[in-house]
Amino acid sequence: MPSKPPAGDPVQDAPQVAAPQHAAAGLTAIAHTLRMAQEQMGVARTARTLLKVNQKDGFDCPGCAWPEGDKRHLAEFCENGAKAVAEEATVRRVTPEFFAAHPVSDLAERSGYWLGQQGRITRPVHLAEGATHYEPVSWEKAFAIIAEELGALGSPDEALFYTSGRTSNEAAFLLQLFAREFGTNNLPDCSNMCHESSGSALTETIGVGKGSVSLEDLHQADLIIVAGQNPGTNHPRMLTALEQAKASGAKIISVNPLPEAGLERFKNPQSVSGLVKGVSLTDLFLQVRIGGDQALFRLLNKLILERDGAVDESFVAAHTHGFEEFAEAARSADWEETLAATGLGREEIERALAMVLASKRTIVCWAMGLTQHKHSVATIREVVNFLLLRGNIGRPGAGVCPVRGHSNVQGDRTMGIFERPSAAFLDALEAEFGFAPPRHHGLDVVRSIEALRDGRAKVFFAMGGNFVAATPDTAVTEAAVRRARLTVHVSTKLNRSHTVTGRRALILPTLGRTDKDVQAGGRQVVTVEDSMGMVHASRGNLAPAGRHLLSEPAIVARMARAVLGAGSRTPWEEFEKDYDTIRERIARVVPGFEDFNAKIARPGGFALPHAPRDERRFPTATGKANFTAAPVEYPKVPAGRLLLQTLRSHDQYNTTIYGLDDRYRGIKGGRRVVLVHPDDARELGLADGAYADLVGEWKDGVERRAPGFRVVHYPTARGCAAAYYPETNVLVPLDSTADTSNTPASKSVVVRLEQSPSA
Repeated sequence: MPSKPPAGDPVQDAPQVAAPQHAAAGLTAIAHTLRMAQEQMGVARTARTLLKVNQKDGFDCPGCAWPEGDKRHLAEFCENGAKAVAEEATVRRVTPEFFAAHPVSDLAERSGYWLGQQGRITRPVHLAEGATHYEPVSWEKAFAIIAEELGALGSPDEALFYTSGRTSNEAAFLLQLFAREFGTNNLPDCSNMCHESSGSALTETIGVGKGSVSLEDLHQADLIIVAGQNPGTNHPRMLTALEQAKASGAKIISVNPLPEAGLERFKNPQSVSGLVKGVSLTDLFLQVRIGGDQALFRLLNKLILERDGAVDESFVAAHTHGFEEFAEAARSADWEETLAATGLGREEIERALAMVLASKRTIVCWAMGLTQHKHSVATIREVVNFLLLRGNIGRPGAGVCPVRGHSNVQGDRTMGIFERPSAAFLDALEAEFGFAPPRHHGLDVVRSIEALRDGRAKVFFAMGGNFVAATPDTAVTEAAVRRARLTVHVSTKLNRSHTVTGRRALILPTLGRTDKDVQAGGRQVVTVEDSMGMVHASRGNLAPAGRHLLSEPAIVARMARAVLGAGSRTPWEEFEKDYDTIRERIARVVPGFEDFNAKIARPGGFALPHAPRDERRFPTATGKANFTAAPVEYPKVPAGRLLLQTLRSHDQYNTTIYGLDDRYRGIKGGRRVVLVHPDDARELGLADGAYADLVGEWKDGVERRAPGFRVVHYPTARGCAAAYYPETNVLVPLDSTADTSNTPASKSVVVRLEQSPSA
């Protein structure tokens, strides 16, 4: 039988700590998966649901964006994907009676874990100005409230329309269409906080802001470099691809401040040998200091240039621009500076170079460890330089692989969720729908928070997500959101953002990926795009969590009708009835989606075109792939301070907390831990098990404090520390962002540790 949600918050301030593990998945993962699924869904519902995850006739996992191959396993999911499904397909319910029993002030004191464990929201609810409780509201009244507040704005640019990566292509297309017909490009999204740096760097250098590899390329690679990424927790199915690559002879270099179990050994639960023994994945572990990646790749590029015959001169001559300026900068790379920036030894870098030179087909994969620093865009440009030097873009088994963290975050951007849309996209939108979309740029996440803080934005609408828990500078962000006149959240479950409201607030409950979607035109499917540009259908198989839920496309369509009224020529009602009609319009607006409905009818979907991968054509300003020559940067940390990276636990997906353990790192029963190298901790006078406040240091002189963290002596890189978000988002200054992309620098936070009383 499923279990009931916790009545009270569990104690989290006295975690148990054991040695970190050195292998991922295996029997323990199976047992953990089944236990958590059964607690949320029960046995029969677990089987009925999990067997449809990532199947061609099933639904796309609401977790990460890792792709599926053409041949699927019966159980085509990982431990954390199963947790995501169980959380959504839970039989627990949040009813009007729940809201009557819990004032918002009470909910605000609860942990994100407790809120998420309460279950699916079943009715739209409204928090009136001055009220203490959310109360049920009809859909008609909810849309009337939104129309009233949007209609009262002095400018459409006083509204913000945020999107989470779980949103389907169809809903995302409708939301950007509505926002632009309303008159604004204020379309911040979760990409602004994660892979915006990747998109910025790749668009400039290769002309497409997405990865250039397929799953098959990984299987064919000679060398795979995994930098700033922990696939064992964040993208567990990637381990299967790495295992297959190893079986085909590939070598793997891991570049990370922390050793991660998933990159040490993978015990594949799909095979007996995998369960018993597993396979060692990493051939060389480069334990780089936080933010030292650009220096590492710059030195490797210098060493490649110095080696006779190592550069693919024909590719460079035919397909690239800016080589001489880049080469001059690379040749000036300094060994001593690189060793200081990276914390690596000379022999380690020379071993990496030998593996690079032995490889004819190289892929570099990365995630937030590269994208959330001040110099992230320059770092990723240097990765592109590294690949261009040896012709490793546009051929099988080679390329760039930014691994997206949420299941349709890439698709949302493809659909036009972007505050800085291209002129070509706006031209196509205008030609198709007959209105003139705004041409001035809108606001990204950080600038949206600033606008709320300064009173320049007054209505905040979120399509999914947990905005205040995902964003930096928690105290500043929450104060900013509370200045809004109206906050609206389209959600499946409760989270922290529902407790930090404007003067008025709405929670609009929606269908999840696991739910059947039946509209006036019959049963519907939605589509998603994975991290490698494959688009496919997703169709839920469960009865919705309540009869008052609306789908995301229906919510946007009804909101648009209420706000825009009879003056809109867009067929919103038709879009709600039949999503095929949405896809017909997408096919005429978004390149690569021609014959969209026919393509998604094919099992497995279709691949979007990618000029660098498909043709070795680079649609940049120069018409070629661009080498770049940015100065080398890396964080400088004062004596007695550490450089903190924020990260996830294994019982976590983005801001959703499934449990209080981090099994692979040896943490159980709590989240307020800080991982510190034993030598650093001893120099700071902090024993293992001591408690400390984490105090951020930034140029504005503001004290940002996260109190009461248990110190864990851990084999991280010297001078570095790590702790979980969202608990440590309070330490990330709002204006500490990456150059060009404006992504919060959540992996480069200078902190001091002040000893505090024990728990």
